[in-house]
Amino acid sequence: MKNPDPAPDFKLTSIDGKPLSLAALRGKVILLNFWATWCGPCRAEVPDLVELQNKYKDKLQVLGLVTDDDDEDAVRKFVDTFGINYPVAMATADIRLEYGGIPALPTSFVIDLEGRVVQKHEGLRDPVLYETEVRALLGLPIDAQVETFEDTGEIFLKHADRASTLPGVDLGKLTPEQRNVVLHKFNAENCTCGCKFTLAQCRIWDRGCAVSLAATKKIISEASRPGGQAAAPAGKPGSAKKPAPAPDSKD
Repeated sequence: MKNPDPAPDFKLTSIDGKPLSLAALRGKVILLNFWATWCGPCRAEVPDLVELQNKYKDKLQVLGLVTDDDDEDAVRKFVDTFGINYPVAMATADIRLEYGGIPALPTSFVIDLEGRVVQKHEGLRDPVLYETEVRALLGLPIDAQVETFEDTGEIFLKHADRASTLPGVDLGKLTPEQRNVVLHKFNAENCTCGCKFTLAQCRIWDRGCAVSLAATKKIISEASRPGGQAAAPAGKPGSAKKPAPAPDSKD
């Protein structure tokens, strides 16, 4: 990612009783993996993560943060059964929010040597992809070309205002002017589903939210009427009402 943001730090105790934080691991590449014992794809990728940790143990640290599991004893048994060789801890609700809510499992964040989030992956991925990214961040040879991208909300919801497309939202019939106004409103109006996010943030965070989907469709419909546009919100041109704090915001 271009101009990566610092990874939100945390202080946890791993299931084996040891302190766990990102700050203590500065200088290593970190693969922060959010998972659950009941999640099939999460279970499937554990052996690959174990192998990756073994292969780059001096330069890489895999961290497993468990979500949607309340039974720590069951997690401990799972760790022993699968021979997990990296720290595992229970993720708090606050940590999940800091990292965008984690609407999908598994979700992994790749953190560089300076403690910045440079990539996010949802779902089961080819372990070769993880290894390529780790090697690239360590300055090791790779059989690939590294490209960077602008975060438009895929990694941190606070950057949703940069997005030109949103999940489930069809802007194809709008003129460029209408498109700009509509996107402005998506970032100026809060969703009423209870998430406390803007409409744009909610569409990224919860693609199944019927409330934000209906609201964005209504705004698009108003903008698409002959001779009409959705009214831009009051305020300075190009500005938007400040939304509720995004999950990774410290404001």
